[in-house]
Amino acid sequence: MLPSKVIETYSDKQWEEFVLEWAHCSLSKTYALVEHCGGPGDMGRDIIAFPDDRNFDIWDSYQCKHYNHPITPSDIWLELGKLVFYTFCDEFSYPRYYYFVAPQGVSTKLGKLMKKPDELKNQLLSNWDDYCLKRITVTKEVPLDSTLKTYIAGLDFSIIRYVPPLEIIDQHRTTPYYSLRFGGGLPPRPNNLEPPQDPAECEVVYLQKLFQAYSDHLKLDVRCVDDINNNDLKEHCIDARIEFYSAESLRTFSRDTLPLGSYENLQDEVYSGISDVIREDHKDGYRRVLAVVKAAKLLQISSHPLINRMVVRDRGGICHQLANEKDNVKWVK
Repeated sequence: MLPSKVIETYSDKQWEEFVLEWAHCSLSKTYALVEHCGGPGDMGRDIIAFPDDRNFDIWDSYQCKHYNHPITPSDIWLELGKLVFYTFCDEFSYPRYYYFVAPQGVSTKLGKLMKKPDELKNQLLSNWDDYCLKRITVTKEVPLDSTLKTYIAGLDFSIIRYVPPLEIIDQHRTTPYYSLRFGGGLPPRPNNLEPPQDPAECEVVYLQKLFQAYSDHLKLDVRCVDDINNNDLKEHCIDARIEFYSAESLRTFSRDTLPLGSYENLQDEVYSGISDVIREDHKDGYRRVLAVVKAAKLLQISSHPLINRMVVRDRGGICHQLANEKDNVKWVK
């Protein structure tokens, strides 16, 4: 099913989640600060966005409406009434732009009306008593008296616009949530990072643990690569660094294409599969490393969304990442 048809089937909650995904990832590229205000006390604001996080008087509003039909003029009078009333009361400044966001967009009639700001304003005034008088707040009526009319007359209604659903979908396509929500699979994985000639600061911990494992195996003090006098261990260290950077590349790919926490979930799954092997008795630390990495490469991981983008080296690299990040993942007891 096309994404445009999928969003039409969403419940209120699903639509809110979808819009929040879009706002969090897409709007954050344009604005310095994006906040979700929906809920009791939001004063008619769902998502608010600030171009400058030091100036909260300049802001844009994204009003989420969920209907089983395109938005009509009668669907927006109350929302515009809240905008007028709360800015009149100085609860917040009048926005720079005020967008409606809905799964089926706006009706032809409303689309035409938005292109005629003065007519839109006049129709709000005509419909005030029916839609706004008793519904803006639950504590009091808001009559359209001369003061409020004068205030409305001075407002610029050309700021009232809408975001077409297809535009939202196109922008959502660039977020980490799109493939999970609409399918289609993950994009191709970029080439892996190559280990620098000299180990980087991010490698210090896992390499120290590897050198301890080599020391335990050789019964010699190994503090750096140059201290290794065994060709097999030198090759192992080279391979371990390649695996580590392969896993780091996978971590970056996950952050770019999947929701936050997805890669950490994969690490947790690998750790669950190797933790018993870490605790088992081994002849020395090097033998423990070999056994753990071998176990990781044999793990059955079938449900994680990254599985079709993983290579064998990633699994060994995740073991070294875990050694880098967890005190209890160590090769010498």
